[in-house]
Parts: sequence; C-alpha cells; structure tokens
Amino acid sequence: MGPSRRLLPPPTSLTKNSAMRTSVTSIATRKHLEISPIRLPERKRSLLCNASAVAAAAPADESGKDWQATLKLGLLFAVWYAANVYFNIYNKQVLKAFPYPMTCTAIQFGIGSLIACFMWLTGIMKRPKIEPGAFRAISPLACIHVLGNVLTNVSLRAVAPSFTHTVKAAEPLFSVILSSLFLGSQPTLPVVASLLPIVAGVVLASTSELSFNWTGFIAALGSNITFQSRNVLSKKFMLKGKAGLDNINLFSILTIMSFFILAPLAVVLEGVQLTPAAIQAFPPGVLFKGVVAGLTFHAYQQISYMILQRVTPVTHAVGNCVKRIVVIVASVIAFNTPVSGQNAFGTALAIAGVFLYSQAKRSGDKKEVKAAAA
Repeated sequence: MGPSRRLLPPPTSLTKNSAMRTSVTSIATRKHLEISPIRLPERKRSLLCNASAVAAAAPADESGKDWQATLKLGLLFAVWYAANVYFNIYNKQVLKAFPYPMTCTAIQFGIGSLIACFMWLTGIMKRPKIEPGAFRAISPLACIHVLGNVLTNVSLRAVAPSFTHTVKAAEPLFSVILSSLFLGSQPTLPVVASLLPIVAGVVLASTSELSFNWTGFIAALGSNITFQSRNVLSKKFMLKGKAGLDNINLFSILTIMSFFILAPLAVVLEGVQLTPAAIQAFPPGVLFKGVVAGLTFHAYQQISYMILQRVTPVTHAVGNCVKRIVVIVASVIAFNTPVSGQNAFGTALAIAGVFLYSQAKRSGDKKEVKAAAA
C-alpha cells in the first residue's frame, strides 16, 4: 500500500476570512430586516386607502343626510300650514258667495279623488291592493268622514273661521271620551287635568265671540265628535290589518268613497246648484278660489299624514297646535275679525291646554312602554 495521506486543515487565514464574511453577511441581513419598511402589494394598499377615505367621509355623509331630512321636514310643515290657511280663507269666501256647504264639500271630495287617482296612475303613490271585503269595512269610516267635513263647512259658513278653530281645539276632550268608550283606554290624571284649560278656554272664547250663533257652535262641536270617532275607528280598522292600507292610502280611499256618498245627497238635499248660470253669477275670483280650496283641502290632509310618518305623534300634535294658532291669526287678519280681550285669552288658554295634553299623553305613553317592558 502506498503511503497514507493526511488531510491537512485549511489554512488559518482562510478560515478566519470565511468566518468574517459570514458574520458580516448575517449582520447586514439582520440590519436590513430591522430597517427596511414593510412593502404591501399595490392592490392591498389601494383597498386600505379606500377604506380610510370611506371612514373619513361617513360622518360628513350622515350629517348631510340629516340636514336634508330636516330641511324636507321643515318644508312639509310650511306647506301644511300654508295649505290650511288658504283653505280656511278661500273656503270661507266661497261659502259666502255660494252658501251650499254640502255641494262645496262634495266638490272638494271630487277634486281630492282626482288627485288620488292621478298619484296612483303616475306611480307617485303606490296603488293599494284592496281585499273584497275591505270596502264594507271602510264604509262606516267614509260616512263619518263625510259628516265631519260637512259639519266643518257648516260652521265655517255660520261663524268666523277663528271661532270654528277655537271650538275645534276641544278635540282632545272627545278623543279621551271616545277612546275610553270604544278602545277601553283609561286616561291618566295629568291627561284629565290638561282637559280643564281646554274646556275653560272654549267657554271663555264662546261667550265673548261677536259672531257666535248656535248653528256654527254645534256644527264645530259635531265635527270634533265625528273626526275623533273616525280616528278611533281607524285605529280599530288598522289594527285588524285588512287590505294592508297605510294612512295615506286609507285617506285617499275615504276621499273617493266620500265623494260617491255625498254627491247624490247634496243633489237631493240642496238641489243642483252648480249650474252655468250660477257660475256666471259668481263674484270675480270665486270659482278660482273654490278650485284652490279643493286642492288645499286634499293637500293639507295628505301632508299631515306624510309628516306623521316622519315624526312622533306628540311632535305632530305640537305642530297641529302651532298650525291652529297660525290659522286663527291669519283668518283674523284676512277678515278683520274683531277680537275682545276675553276672546283672545280664551283662545290662548284652549290652545295651551292642547299643548299640555300632548305632553301628558307622551309621558303616559312612556310609562306604559316601561311597564310593558318590565
């Protein structure tokens, strides 16, 4: 065998150089990992940026929507008040020249029926699906609706509009009575207490009203009873859920049915009064005011339902108090109605009582909700 070969160790200088290179590389790699920023793919960075932008814009969008909703609600209240003012002033002027309250009311129902049909046909308002037995269930409401509006026009023809609306401020009294009788709801002590200034105010205003007569007073009270009966029966009807009608569609159907109920009755009881000869004998502007009264008659009631869909019933009740004040003041100015101090105080007391009633109702409703939750 040949001589054995020993493996010699590498030179010391070579080993040191390799170790140094390894150490330097390791240190450089570690520093690179520590210092270099994290680089995300382009798509992920874009998504993160978009998410940040959306999160930043969300509060601005919400505030913009809130501002638009508030503006829209304010416009609805303004149109509601304006339509009420124009209806009461123009309707009073028409009834002076054309003293047939049943015929006037039938014409107003007819104009409202055309508006409702137009809104259904154009898709502005969703057309309701009515079950076969729904008309039979709605018929009592339609009859009460007819009676309430006829009595309102009888009162407006007989007395000043400001007095009619002062008497109509007593609606909460009849609401409490009828709700107790038909719905079984018992009023709380604050609700009963709030009725006292309403009754006292109506009495003070009535005893000092210069245009007072029993026809106008009893007709205004009768309209209160009929309208509150309609509201109570509407609640019973809506609770049954027949035909799936919302308030606006129910009102539109009531208007159409009321026209077909009242038109023949007006012809029988008052005769055919709206003839070409009668129209030519109208004072200038009366025909135009009659059309505007019919348009605003339907508009203010439908807008009232639209507002009710956007606010609480208590807010709507407070708005209705303000509306009544606006109508009373506007009619006093328009017709130059003389107002005594007692009359003004009685009117203010009655409206203040209505406001207190709405607040008492809100407090009572909250307690009922808490009791039901417990």
